[in-house]
Amino acid sequence: MATNTLVDKIWKFCDTLRDDGLGYTDYLEQLTYLLFLKMADENQHKFDLPEICNWDELQKLQKGELMTQYESILKTLAKSGGMLEKIFASSQNKIHDSFKLKKLINLISEEDWTSTEYDIKGEIYESLLQKNAESSGAGQYFTPRPVIAAMVECVNPKETEKVSDPSCGTGGFFLGVLDYFKRNKTLLTDKK
Repeated sequence: MATNTLVDKIWKFCDTLRDDGLGYTDYLEQLTYLLFLKMADENQHKFDLPEICNWDELQKLQKGELMTQYESILKTLAKSGGMLEKIFASSQNKIHDSFKLKKLINLISEEDWTSTEYDIKGEIYESLLQKNAESSGAGQYFTPRPVIAAMVECVNPKETEKVSDPSCGTGGFFLGVLDYFKRNKTLLTDKK
């Protein structure tokens, strides 16, 4: 699915959750938990996921069973150690409608989040931030990717120079420089 189509789909679902009183920040947090759970499940060879965290099993559950299992998964991951513990520390389910949680799980299940050639997760995250900024009147705090790309192109950074993004929100300028280096086949090393 094209990134724009996926972003529109996710944004419309965000509207549904917002109508239920879930704020944008909460929605983004809940989406992040589910995405990381799905990506960890797709990469089980890299993560030692507890058995309770099986995405396919979660997807089969309905209503109260789904809510109970998802909350157990969040608690388990918050105590699992390593990177997953850091991601899921203090996590809690704020989606109180099992139908909407199921809908979001199904939406996430439609995609393979770790096998794409580009960072679909970053694209979605930035697009959701942009949509939120525009809808809240805070669009002046968001720099679109084409503007970042043009600015990086003008600066023409070198691999030996330091990069600064003093207003670093999403790290767009850092990512813009990395993308610039990729396009120009610049070899980056760990020189000190």
